[in-house]
Amino acid sequence: MADKMALVVSEGTFDKAMMAFILGTIGATMGMEVHIFFTFFGLEILKKNAKPKLPGIYKLFGSLGVKMMEKKMKKENIGSFEEVRQQAIDLGVKLYACSTSMSVMGIKKEDLIDGVEVVGATKFLDIAMDAKIQLFIG
Repeated sequence: MADKMALVVSEGTFDKAMMAFILGTIGATMGMEVHIFFTFFGLEILKKNAKPKLPGIYKLFGSLGVKMMEKKMKKENIGSFEEVRQQAIDLGVKLYACSTSMSVMGIKKEDLIDGVEVVGATKFLDIAMDAKIQLFIG
């Protein structure tokens, strides 16, 4: 098996987004080939100007809750959502959008940030098949 990590992200909340990009950047800095497949609500993370919200009851805090989390994370030297997402891209983490989910969710390629490859589940499974680490974040 190659030193490869394959992640699937199916939710677009702040915690899921941060988990995917933090794991991805750590894997990339360790020399791993990192591939992240976004499906269904996870596609929201890949949109231009994405502003993921906190899950569940924490949604009541709105953007203030995310700001509080980012402030706490900054003390731990963890960047904002935008910074961590960009860091993943800069480190060569491969980002994939599920073509079928895009159709279902009404999302177009031009809605997504630059560098995202649109693929079907079969293509991603081919990529993930020989990954040492395979995780589902959802």
